[in-house]
Amino acid sequence: MKGAIIGDIVGSIYEFHNIKEKDFPLFSRNCFFTDDTVMTVAVAAALETAARKAPDEDVPDAVISNWMLKMMRGYGRTYPDRGYGRGFQKWLDDRHPHPYYSSGNGSAMRVSPCAWFARSLEDCERLAKLSAEITHNHPDGICGAQATAGAVYLALHGGTGNDIMNYVSRYYGWDFCLDEIRPTYKFDHFASTNEGTVPYAVQAFIESESFEDAIRNAISIGGDSDTLAAITGAIAEAYYGVPDDIWQQAKVFMDDGGGLADTVERFYDLPMLTAKSK
Repeated sequence: MKGAIIGDIVGSIYEFHNIKEKDFPLFSRNCFFTDDTVMTVAVAAALETAARKAPDEDVPDAVISNWMLKMMRGYGRTYPDRGYGRGFQKWLDDRHPHPYYSSGNGSAMRVSPCAWFARSLEDCERLAKLSAEITHNHPDGICGAQATAGAVYLALHGGTGNDIMNYVSRYYGWDFCLDEIRPTYKFDHFASTNEGTVPYAVQAFIESESFEDAIRNAISIGGDSDTLAAITGAIAEAYYGVPDDIWQQAKVFMDDGGGLADTVERFYDLPMLTAKSK
């Protein structure tokens, strides 16, 4: 989850101003957290709440879904104007919200806490589906969340790059390297879908040598930079861990008095997590 937040913050200034290189300041004074961070924290807060209310029980799907809905709407209203998509903003404003059949990459950007919370890969896929279908009940909305969460789960539990690539290939097929797509990949409608984001984020991780290198890979190909780097960062954190100095720099951009970073730290301290923060 920290990796997703870092990727979001680093990528925030490149979403509409893509760059095609890896040599750039990791953090700029103009960086900020976007809806990717807000909704990732909201999913974590929902899982934390469910766990604390029933610490020794399997929490029913309906309860988890209800808390996810409440937290997403609550955090979304607490942090307005963070780049929410038109459909999601309408969902936030609606007195009686319903899923709106989105295939957008919003379901993948926010899903990483499900992988940390899950007790098995099957459980991970279940939680990812729950987190997606509140809004993104299109098949690709659900696939994007499950593919991303599953990749993070495998990275947390000793999976190799090939394991992760083979797993995500169950959802999406791709055959490219970053150098091949870098000249033409751009932020358009395709790059805002899960199909146009998740495989590219996974490839950025596959070609990386470290957590920071994974983030740089993701930014360097363009596209929906903050979301792309958030997904890549989530997988890279699970595989490499997050250097503390990078996390401390990211927290500076979250210090708005709203307690986002505190919620993140509380989530990692949950005793029922199957893996701990590295």
